Parts: sequence; C-alpha cells; structure tokens
Amino acid sequence: MKILVKLGGTLLDQDALRASLAGQIAQAERDGFEIVVVHGGGKQMTRYLTERGIESRFVNGLRVTTPETMDAVVKVLAGTVNHELVAALTKAGASAVGLSGIDSALAEAVQMDPELGAVGRVVRSNPALLCLLTANHYIPVVACLAGDSEGHMYNVNADQMAVACAGGFRAGQLIFLTDVDGVLDGSRRLCPELTVADCERLIDDGVATGGMQAKLNAATAALKQGVGQVRIAPGAAPDALSRLLAGESLGTRLV
Repeated sequence: MKILVKLGGTLLDQDALRASLAGQIAQAERDGFEIVVVHGGGKQMTRYLTERGIESRFVNGLRVTTPETMDAVVKVLAGTVNHELVAALTKAGASAVGLSGIDSALAEAVQMDPELGAVGRVVRSNPALLCLLTANHYIPVVACLAGDSEGHMYNVNADQMAVACAGGFRAGQLIFLTDVDGVLDGSRRLCPELTVADCERLIDDGVATGGMQAKLNAATAALKQGVGQVRIAPGAAPDALSRLLAGESLGTRLV
C-alpha cells in the first residue's frame, strides 16, 4: 500500500521522538509499505527568526513570508529540519532522500495572496519522482517549499503540501501525526471516526477552529481527491505509526 505520513514540526523538535518516528517509518518500509513523508517545522522557523530579531506574523494561520522569512524557510525547513529527519531515517536503516516541492517540480504553486508575501497554494503535484523513489525502496522526505515555472519559490502550508502529494501519489492512506490526541467534539471527547459531512459540521458549528479546522479542511480535500482514508493521531504516543498501520484505533479516522 502507498501511504503518506505528515509529521508536525513540534514532533521533530525532540531528538528522542524524531528517532522513534524514524524507526517506525523505516520498519514500515521494510514491511512493504511505499512511504512518502511530508514534514512541517513552524516551531523551528519561529525560533530561528526570533534569534535574528525578525518578527513572525500570521494571517488566518499562515505565516507572512517576506524575503527574509523565505530565506529562513530554505535554510531551516528545507535544510536543518529536513536533513535531521533524513539522518534519523538513515540511522534507522532506511534509504531516505531529502527533497522539497521544488525538486523535479514535485509541487507547483501560485501566490495565494499578495498580503501574505511568498505563500503559495499548490495547484499541481507531479508525483513521478515520488513513484520512482518509492518503487526502488527509497523514502522521500519532502519539505514544504514549492515553486513555479518562472523560478519563484513559495512557502506552503504543510498540511496542504501533504494533501497535494498524497493525491498525486495516489496514497491509500494519509496519516497526520500531530501533537494532539485527534479530533474532539463539542464536549471535548475524542471522535474515533468522522465522515466528510461530520467534519464540515464541526467547522460550521465553531467546534473545530484554527489548526484543527485547517487539518479537517485538508483531510476532506484528500478524501475528495481519492485518498482512501485519513488518520489524525498523536505522534508522541508509543509506537503510534506502527499501531496505526496494524489497524489499531488511535486518534481519529476520517472516511
């Protein structure tokens, strides 16, 4: 089965947790799964910018991307965060390849809104490189940076990048490993399973807001693009990915 695993940047900011997740991903590839990994790194980005006296501004949850911020995206997201994860996968015995959406025009984007600067919306995913690598037992590790035919670079929301890659790759399952337990209802209880209609209701009722609203929008977009199912689960839970791939009910399943 083809699967896409999206790792939240918060999970990758801890050495031990990064190593654990890398080990689970490497084992899944050995078990026969064709895996693509997409990762975030917002926490690391904010820290890098703060250390240099650059303020982080957000509009509707998206980071305003000035030329200075884009420089940090390339250095931190596509550089440090990406290669630390590749190194952890290598240590776990996997053959991992660090990429961004710019490589082989993997993710083509357009500017989302001039107010946001160089923030992009992915309009096309070209999965040939992902298919070539996974078919030969490599694990592509994709940073959320996209480009266009004119050579422009764009900072792309990690959840949106994951959906674009999952749809193009024709993944049977998209797994969001996050720093929350899953999707909660209005009474703060975990929802073990949701349909697209359920997700839309949680958003319309104001129950799912902010980051979770963005995740549900991304998840429903993935389902509409043909991804078989989407999971939103706590990446810090012991053996989270291994348990999900074994069919255990962990977090929230969206169908």
